[in-house]
Amino acid sequence: MASFLELKFNIIIEMKKYLLFNLCVLFSAAAFSQTPAETNVNKLGYPKIMPDNRIEFSIKAPEARKIQVDLGRRFDMIKSADGVWTVTTTPQSPGIHYYSLIVDGLSVADPSSESFFGCGRMMSCIEVPYSKEDTRFQVQDVAHGQVRTVRYYSNVTKSWRVMYIYTPAGYDDNMDKKYPVIYIIHGGGEDARGWVQQGRSDIILDNLIAEGKAKPMMLVSFDANVGGFEKVRSEILDNIIPFVEKNFRVDASADSRALAGLSMGGMYTLYVGVPNTDKFHNLGVFSSGWFAKRTPFMIADKERDANYAYMDHNSSLMNSNLKNFFITIGGKEDIAYENCQIMMQRLNKAGVKFEYFDSESGGHTWPVWREDLYRFAQKIFK
Repeated sequence: MASFLELKFNIIIEMKKYLLFNLCVLFSAAAFSQTPAETNVNKLGYPKIMPDNRIEFSIKAPEARKIQVDLGRRFDMIKSADGVWTVTTTPQSPGIHYYSLIVDGLSVADPSSESFFGCGRMMSCIEVPYSKEDTRFQVQDVAHGQVRTVRYYSNVTKSWRVMYIYTPAGYDDNMDKKYPVIYIIHGGGEDARGWVQQGRSDIILDNLIAEGKAKPMMLVSFDANVGGFEKVRSEILDNIIPFVEKNFRVDASADSRALAGLSMGGMYTLYVGVPNTDKFHNLGVFSSGWFAKRTPFMIADKERDANYAYMDHNSSLMNSNLKNFFITIGGKEDIAYENCQIMMQRLNKAGVKFEYFDSESGGHTWPVWREDLYRFAQKIFK
C-alpha cells in the first residue's frame, strides 16, 4: 500500500514538473516573440511589438503621478514599485502611427522612439510591421532610386526652402531619358518630409517600378506651408515646377505631370489642379474633400465655391483633359469621410468623371495614404 501511495505521489510530482516546464517554455516563447519596434532610438528595447500587433510601452518616471499613451485612443500606464510605467495596447494596424506620452497632463514625445514632424510638432512614431507576404511598403532586394534633398529660392516666401526629389533607379545612367513626375503634397500640420519619411514614397515606387507595375517616374515632395491657397498655387506653378523642369530631366507634358495630396494637401490639389487640367492630366485626392459646411472664419469657403463653379461650367474640358482623377478615403472612420461624400455628389452633379476608392478602414492615417499612393502610381503615365 505504501509503495502504491509513493508511486502515486511521484507521478503527481513529475506531472507538476512537466506542467511547470511547459509554462516556462510558453512564457519564454512569448517574451522572445516580442520585437522592439524598428522606430526605436538606438535599438532600445521598448516599445515592443507583440505577434498580434499589440504594443508594449515602458518608461521610467518615478516622480510622475499619471502617464498615458495617446495612440489615437488613450491607454493608462501602470506604475511599478521602482517607478517604471508600463502598458500593453490593443492590436494596431500595420504601418506607421503617431503617438504621444501624456505625463501629468502634458503631451510629450517618447524619448525611446524616433520623432517625425506631424500634427504641427515633432511627434513620436511607431512602425508596426507588415506581414512577410505584404512587401509593398518594405525595402526589397530591387534596384533603388535616390531621394535628393534640394534647396531652391521661393519668390512666394522670399526665402530658401527645401524639397525632396525621388529619382528612379537608372536616372544617372541614361542622360537622354526624361521622366514623368508626381508633385505630391503633405497634410495639415506636416511638411515636405511627410511623404518621404512617414509615407515611404521611395520604397513604394522602387517596388512598383521593379515589378513593372508602374512606369519609372520622379516624385517631388515639397512644403506647402506658405500661407494659404493662392500662395500654394503660385509656389507650385511659379517656383516648384519651373525649378524641377530646369534642373532635372523631366517630361514637361501635361500627360506626364500628376498632382496629388492628402487631407489639406488634397484640397490644395483641387484648388490648383481643377482649373489647370491643361497642365496636370492626373490628379489624386487622398482622404480629403472640400469642407461640406460653412467653416469658422470662412476657411476655404471662397476657394471651394470657386472650384465648384469652375467644375459646373468646365466639366467637358476637365473630362477631356484628365486621364486620371482618383479620389480616396480611409473608411467611415476617416475624418474627411462626410466631406468627401458630399464633394463627390457635387462632382456627379457637375458631370465630372472620377474614380473612387474606399479602403473601408484605417481612418485618417499614414497606412491609408501609403496604400493610396501605391494605387495611384499604378494608374498614371500609362
